[in-house]
Amino acid sequence: MYVSYHQDDWHTWIPLAEFAYHNAEHSSTKQSPFFTIYGRNPSFDSIHISQDSPSEKLSTKLQSVQQDFKEELESAIRRFKKYSDRNRSIPPDFQPGYKVWLASKNIKTTRPTKKLSERWLGPFEVMHITGMEEQQEWEVAQVLDSKLKRGKLWYLVEWKGLTEDSERTTWEPASNLTNSPDLGKDFNSLYPDKPGPNISRV
Repeated sequence: MYVSYHQDDWHTWIPLAEFAYHNAEHSSTKQSPFFTIYGRNPSFDSIHISQDSPSEKLSTKLQSVQQDFKEELESAIRRFKKYSDRNRSIPPDFQPGYKVWLASKNIKTTRPTKKLSERWLGPFEVMHITGMEEQQEWEVAQVLDSKLKRGKLWYLVEWKGLTEDSERTTWEPASNLTNSPDLGKDFNSLYPDKPGPNISRV
């Protein structure tokens, strides 16, 4: 569409095509690669030249070509999405009582070899649906102790709002205290001889 009849000038349009691509907004970042790098988008509108000059005609042509490239790019993205969506399907909504088959590759059996085993096992009845339910996040009241377990740092933490002795204090890896890092630092400041982030097992 952009080359001559003899198709011998396609290489002259590559810089404009590249420019249009880098100046187009991407769906993932909601901004153009040019804006990501330079903090602004380039524009031909900032060029002020005489309307009668050859440069004005070239500028107008370049703006038109850039707009065409942009529209073609957007059209290509829509076509890509259309054909990609054909291979996508809505995941099934399993409910208790449904019969399902399970892939045998994810299930260990006592059979000697998987090559001669069935690819699918079942049908099995769905007894319960386990969803990704939102879990309540408890707040750490204080750190009571620390220890090294298999070379990793653990803290004995006391939780706010829990009354049962078995639940109020638990040993947690230091990585679980990402929302309360100061409590671990405060404990190690008060008890420098206790295991801390800078102390490892010898």
